[in-house]
Amino acid sequence: MAEKFKEQAVIISQEEIAPGIYSMWLKTNQIAKHAKAGQFISLYCDDKSRMLPRPISICEIDAADSALRIVYRIAGGGTAEFAGKHTGMQLEIMGPLGNGFPLKNKKAFLIGGGIGIPPMLELAKQLDCEKQIVLGYRNSEMFLLDQFKKEGSVYVATEDGSYGSRGNVLDAIRENGLGADIIYACGPTPMLRALKEYAAEHKTECWISMEEKMACGIGACLACVCKSKEVDEHTNVHNKRVCKEGPVFRAEEVEL
Repeated sequence: MAEKFKEQAVIISQEEIAPGIYSMWLKTNQIAKHAKAGQFISLYCDDKSRMLPRPISICEIDAADSALRIVYRIAGGGTAEFAGKHTGMQLEIMGPLGNGFPLKNKKAFLIGGGIGIPPMLELAKQLDCEKQIVLGYRNSEMFLLDQFKKEGSVYVATEDGSYGSRGNVLDAIRENGLGADIIYACGPTPMLRALKEYAAEHKTECWISMEEKMACGIGACLACVCKSKEVDEHTNVHNKRVCKEGPVFRAEEVEL
């Protein structure tokens, strides 16, 4: 079992990089040194009426400086509390949690949609292969785009057509005549479902990171189970725990 740590991290910096979307760098003791692309951390609120931690994907890892970056959207009271913090303040966090993406030397699609875009950045930095990065945004208020451009060929889809291809990530792939031998993806379930179908049609290896509401974050409470093809040895039913067996799965392992 992978090692996880609970510690008081110190905020190095925080900024709003798009409306309601924040980027935060955290100085850790152990977590950054053990983290992998595709994993997440749980953040605890100071307001103890919010008992459950908030799971947020890791965007970047600086193991040498024991720092990591998260990029998150304000979705409720917990994330609003985090957005109000500033340099030098502390946050109780636990991690690294879940499993990461397997690093394979194949021509790759890295596909991110919405708030599923940030965890693809560290993966893009770690993969040593030909990378086609396809990002889906709602509109022209794009974030992290310049950083992705340093890591590979970038293609963008916007729902309103204000930048790149109009529509979704598959529209961008088709419009630009792209192809790959492996797919890595994170984003909303409809996007992942479409990519799973695309991968099956093209007989392409596909790894997806699922976005699920979580409670404990460590596999104990079964709040984040998803339907699986095989019987889970923990529950003996067709379930997998996104926080524990995931959040990264082979696409054919799970039902979407």
